[in-house]
Amino acid sequence: MRHRCAGRKLGRNASHRKAMFRNMAVSLILTVRRDEESEGAAKAAGRIVTTVAKAKELRPFVEKLVTMGRKARRITESAAEYRTTAERRSDAWKQWQESEAGRNWVRVTAPALALRRRAFSALRDEKAVDILFGELSERFASREGGYTRIVRLAKVRLGDGGEQAIIEFVGDRDRPGKRAKRAAPAVETAEAVG
Repeated sequence: MRHRCAGRKLGRNASHRKAMFRNMAVSLILTVRRDEESEGAAKAAGRIVTTVAKAKELRPFVEKLVTMGRKARRITESAAEYRTTAERRSDAWKQWQESEAGRNWVRVTAPALALRRRAFSALRDEKAVDILFGELSERFASREGGYTRIVRLAKVRLGDGGEQAIIEFVGDRDRPGKRAKRAAPAVETAEAVG
């Protein structure tokens, strides 16, 4: 019996799995900011193709990171009252830094910095962390969860016949909900005509 044995091994040891999910998460996050002219650019923003099992294991990893970004965004927005408009490293900025407002700003924003460092330790990519705490946290600010979706593909992988899937961030290319049904054209009956 496999009681309390969560997760799939995917034919890898623990360190290899951790590195694989780190690389996949970074790839997924980096596709959000797409450069058309760069070499090896993603075809569609915010999605990667992988196997179904890997996508199912990657999903909670990425969603926890997006939640960290959302929490950090809320914290930094709440610290806006203590922020200064002075230019960094100027005399006014140094005075603000030593004032009560500067100390309060540091105290209030410390949890956001800790969340950013946790995300960096999980991803090990500064550009991906910037996208996560910038664009993705803004995009999912009002969403409580379910930031990704897995779409199975009909085409199997060549070579081993592995079942493939797309894992993508929700919000782009979403299908509308239930579409309003079109009313059928009225049919004239013989009595109405004659």
